[in-house]
Amino acid sequence: MNKYSKKLVGRDYFLKPGYIYLPEKPTVISTVLGSSVSVSLYDKTLETGGMNHFLFPVVGTGKQTTSLYGNIAVLTLIRMMLENGSVLSNLEAQIFGGAHNTDDSFRDIGRDNLKTARSVLNKKQIKIISEDVGGRLGRKIVFNTLNNEILTMKVDRLRDSDWYPYGRER
Repeated sequence: MNKYSKKLVGRDYFLKPGYIYLPEKPTVISTVLGSSVSVSLYDKTLETGGMNHFLFPVVGTGKQTTSLYGNIAVLTLIRMMLENGSVLSNLEAQIFGGAHNTDDSFRDIGRDNLKTARSVLNKKQIKIISEDVGGRLGRKIVFNTLNNEILTMKVDRLRDSDWYPYGRER
């Protein structure tokens, strides 16, 4: 019997933009990204993980301090992990998203989002173990918090079926 046979992934959770999720039990977290970015953190000792999804790189004023902004979302996820018993040296990060389509926008906000995520993680000395970032395509991300496995699917355009099985209730 291996260490995973005692633990089962209990549920699925769809992570909307501007949200952070650190589940109490093993969970599969899914999200869909374009220029937005998600950072997953995993504690390799506690075998727990969480994820954020942010749209903008840096908050402009104190009145806007929400997790829609990367500097807030990444720091908040780190704080949540630490409050849950993690130690910074046990955390590892993965970064996803940050696409840029010149047909949709002149400004490369995806690049700015990625810079913010990397900057915060580097300042906290959290090792980035993998990235799937940039380019023109959006991504569907599926993160298993039990074992830190992440599936990335690149998509040219989003369809209603990309949101399945979550529907619009979340």
